[in-house]
Amino acid sequence: MPHYENVPFEVPESWMWTTIEEICSKIGSGSTPRGSNYSANGIPFFRSQNVYNDRLVYDDIKYISEEVHQKMKGTEVLANDLLLNITGGSLGRCAVVPADFNCGNVSQHVCIMRSVLVEPEYFHALVLSSYFAKSMKITGSGREGLPKYNLEQMGFPLPPLTEQQRIVAEIEHWFALIDQIEQGKADLQTIIKQTKSKILGLAIHGKLVPQDPNDEPAIELLKRINPGFTPCDNGHSRKLPQGWYSVTVNDVCSIIGGVSYNKADIQDTGIRVLRGGNIQNGKVIDCFDDVFISLSYQNNDNQVQRGDIIVVASTGSQTLIGKTGFADRDIPKTQIGAFLRIVRPKQKTLSPYIRLIFQTDAYKDYIRNVAKGSNINNVKNAHLQNFQICLPPLEEQQRIVQKIEELFSSLDDIQKSLEV
Repeated sequence: MPHYENVPFEVPESWMWTTIEEICSKIGSGSTPRGSNYSANGIPFFRSQNVYNDRLVYDDIKYISEEVHQKMKGTEVLANDLLLNITGGSLGRCAVVPADFNCGNVSQHVCIMRSVLVEPEYFHALVLSSYFAKSMKITGSGREGLPKYNLEQMGFPLPPLTEQQRIVAEIEHWFALIDQIEQGKADLQTIIKQTKSKILGLAIHGKLVPQDPNDEPAIELLKRINPGFTPCDNGHSRKLPQGWYSVTVNDVCSIIGGVSYNKADIQDTGIRVLRGGNIQNGKVIDCFDDVFISLSYQNNDNQVQRGDIIVVASTGSQTLIGKTGFADRDIPKTQIGAFLRIVRPKQKTLSPYIRLIFQTDAYKDYIRNVAKGSNINNVKNAHLQNFQICLPPLEEQQRIVQKIEELFSSLDDIQKSLEV
C-alpha cells in the first residue's frame, strides 16, 4: 500500500502490506463472568491455559450458561477465529478454532481475531512466525500484555487468496514431513531401548559371547566367596551354558539397610543421606535438596562404596520401585536412607556383571511381582536375597561386560544424534 513507506521486508509485486486491523472484522478480548459464574456444563469458556499453538485444549476447561453467554455475546467465538493469548507467560500462543466448532467465549486474557478473506491457517502461520514475535517486542509488549492498539497496527504481508492457499498447503506438507521424522525418531528411540533390553537378556542367558572351556567354572568362584558353600544337585544349573551356575543374590551379595533419623537431626553439613531422588538413569547423583545428618550416625556398613548397587526399596510409585543406581566410586560421608537398600557384591570383581543383572527385564518383572502393596510398594531384604541369577565364569562375565559396553556405546551415539 502506498502509505506504508517503512515496511519490515520486501514482498512480491502481487502482495501488499496492510495491518491486522484492516484484514479483521473483529479484534477483541473477553471478560471473566461476574463472580466467576461458571457452570458444570454449557458453553465452553476458553482461558489462556486452553490455547496452544497446535490446538485448543479442553483440559481444565470452564463452562458458562447460555444466559451468561448471551450477556457476553460480543466476545462469542466462531469457527475459523484465531485465539491469541495476550497476557502472561503464554503471551503470543495462538490457535485456530476448528471449522466444525459450534460456539464458545473467551476470558480477558484471550483475544479473538476474525479475519475477512484471509485463510485462517495463513494468518495462524504469520502469528507464529519470528516476524510476529519480533514485532511484539518492537511494540514494547511484555509479560504484562499486548495492547489491542499495538496488535491492530502490526504490519500484515497479504498475498492473493489463491497464493495464501498454496502457502498453507506447502506448510502443511512440510509439517507433515517433520511430524513423520519426529515419529521416526521416537520409534527409533523405542527400538534402541528394546534393543538394550534384548542385549541384556541374551547376556544373562549365555547367548551374547561365546563360552570358553578354559574358563574357571563359576562354582569354583562361589567356593572362594563362601568357603562353606556346598554345591547341591541344582537342576537349573545343569541347563545353563558350560561353567555357569544358578545362585541367589544372597549367595554372592550382602543386602544392607539404610539409616533412619529424626527431623531434628537434619543439619547443613555432616553425613549426606541418599534418597530415591538420588537414583537417576542408573547412576547415583547429588541433588540440590540433599539431606545431611549428624556424624554420630556414621556407619561404615551403609557408607556407599564403589561397586555398590543402590535399590529403591520403598515408594508409592510402581514405576520407581526397584530402580537401581550404580556407585562407580567411593562416596565419602554418604549413606543410604531407610527407603533404600545396598546390594554389595561379596567380591568387587563381580560388581560390573551383577550391575547388569539389575538392569534386566527379568529383575524388573520380579520386583513388580513381589513388591505390590496397597499404597506403598516395598522390596524386602528377603525379596532381594532370593532373586535367582545365573552366574557365568568370571572371565566370561568380563567378556559380557566389555561387549555390552561396546554395543551400548554405539546405541548411545545414535540416541545422542537423535536429540540434536
